Amino acid sequence: MTPPSGDLRREILRSMILVRVFEDQLTRMVREEHPPPGIQILSTGQEAAVATILALRDDDVIVSNHRSHAHLLARGADPRDLLAEIMGKATGVNRGKSGTLHLIVPEVNVLMTSTVVGAGPPMAAGSAFAQQYRGQDAITVVFFGDGAAAEGSVHEAMNLASVWKLPLLLVCENNLWAGAQPLRVHCAGEGVASRAASYGMSSERVDGNDADTIHDATLRLVSEIRAGEGPALLELATYRMHGHSEQDPQHYVDPGELEEWAQRDPIQRYQERLLAQGICGEAGFEEMWREAESAVNEALAFAEGSPDPPPQGIMEHVWAPDIPMDGSGYPVEREERRGRAEKGEG
Repeated sequence: MTPPSGDLRREILRSMILVRVFEDQLTRMVREEHPPPGIQILSTGQEAAVATILALRDDDVIVSNHRSHAHLLARGADPRDLLAEIMGKATGVNRGKSGTLHLIVPEVNVLMTSTVVGAGPPMAAGSAFAQQYRGQDAITVVFFGDGAAAEGSVHEAMNLASVWKLPLLLVCENNLWAGAQPLRVHCAGEGVASRAASYGMSSERVDGNDADTIHDATLRLVSEIRAGEGPALLELATYRMHGHSEQDPQHYVDPGELEEWAQRDPIQRYQERLLAQGICGEAGFEEMWREAESAVNEALAFAEGSPDPPPQGIMEHVWAPDIPMDGSGYPVEREERRGRAEKGEG
């Protein structure tokens, strides 16, 4: 394995640290009296997946799932706009309409985020088909978990992508838990990478807490995909350090297992490696953590100072004919609309 350049490895670490600090802030907010709306589903312990994002080109498309913050931040989404969206503010990336679970950032080619388990791969296959149809050299990358891997929609997407040799990289973040179900009770075999052979596609299963290994595997598979060899599957063997959401105390998890995986923390491991190899020193690490904390503090101040979405914005960006609104900016009731129509008033 040829490791990335020193600059890129520092960028990978910087990205992982930003994700950790950003999501630690969300954890604190959930425990306060006024938590953000909805549930917060974090990637704590899985931050090394950013190495896949940083192996891509800007024109590549990303489709994410409910555990999306790491993917979006690594891609370059603004922490201020993301946190504002998570808090349901009008300045958020989706104007406060998506919350944390359906984040979409077209400015950085994040096509969609879906919390429907297994919904991402079929959508990603559509994106990859569009790229192929247009003769583009870009690819689509879709993230999903081990729980989604058993969904029929994922298998349908894998099959179709292989039949049409679509430029699609499927990335399974196997964190050993699907909700409260451990991998051993819902998945036949030790993982999902071996399933790719059934569809005639390349696959690799790598240490999902080792950013260098992830980056290297991503580059290999992406090179094959861009060469027209069809889709590929990358499985990241990692672990979910928090509950399914921050509202889940995960009492069902063996504390010894958590402690064992805590010793494999991807950020700590990467810092130790970069220090040993002279890529970055303690002062550099401290600066990265300070920068991340400053960015997140700025994001929090921005989000807290942002206005709530106006009522009249409820019908914006909705795929439907214009619907009459009353003086307060709310949709006119159906009966009143019918009366207006009968009078020819629209």
